[in-house]
Amino acid sequence: MKITHYLYNAFLIEDGSTKIAIDPGQNLWIFKLQSLIPQSEWHDITHILITHGDPDHHWQSDRVAKVSGAPVICGKGLTKIENGKTLVIDPRGRELTSWITYENLYPLDVGESVTLNDVKIEAIKTVHGQISIPILGFKIKKQPGLGERTGIGSMGFKITIGNKSIVNLGDTLLLKEWEGLKPDVLMLPIGGLGNNTWTMDIHDAIEAVKLIAPKIVIPCHYNVPFLWIKKMAVTDDQLFKREVEKLGTECVILRMGDSVEL
Repeated sequence: MKITHYLYNAFLIEDGSTKIAIDPGQNLWIFKLQSLIPQSEWHDITHILITHGDPDHHWQSDRVAKVSGAPVICGKGLTKIENGKTLVIDPRGRELTSWITYENLYPLDVGESVTLNDVKIEAIKTVHGQISIPILGFKIKKQPGLGERTGIGSMGFKITIGNKSIVNLGDTLLLKEWEGLKPDVLMLPIGGLGNNTWTMDIHDAIEAVKLIAPKIVIPCHYNVPFLWIKKMAVTDDQLFKREVEKLGTECVILRMGDSVEL
């Protein structure tokens, strides 16, 4: 099994003929506004997972689905039913005004699962925190919730391929419901600024590792670009790695385009 990271929460998981894309979003740096997962990788993707509707997670999902023909799995909160059709929030639409259809869509509630081409995908509860972005001396705040696009459809996933399992939590705050998941690999965000901002910070992420008890941890969604800011959600991944290893758990740091073989 090969796992490749493309910043934010964008990953490819490859195992034999299986190729899973997690959060095929957009690089939000103004000097590199392009797909996080390279277009050269799109055609043979077999599964597309979307943890929520923010542009760094969802922006390219419909395009990847069109090129690959892969099924799309997301939380039901990212969808609505209108005239008997299940619609998904438009990846590039403004706020909640535009919705689209996917040819092969599997929306899940917490605790539900689907098995597609021998890959089992289970939905895990997550909660996206408040976004606070400093711009020109001001702070723009967005609080996820009813009628708000930020963090819409927040959902984590446990992916089982053969005898290996991977948990990806997307952008989330710490939740006790994760206790005992025990995956082989845990992908979790560490770039938060405290319990009430955006995602978990290092402290909360360490607590999540204790609860979940994975064999390997891959931190994500930190030191990422946003518009003209080269690094947002700044944190010390080496400190996180040391703290994880004190628990007797392996921690793998992946930069943009880096891979690890399991």
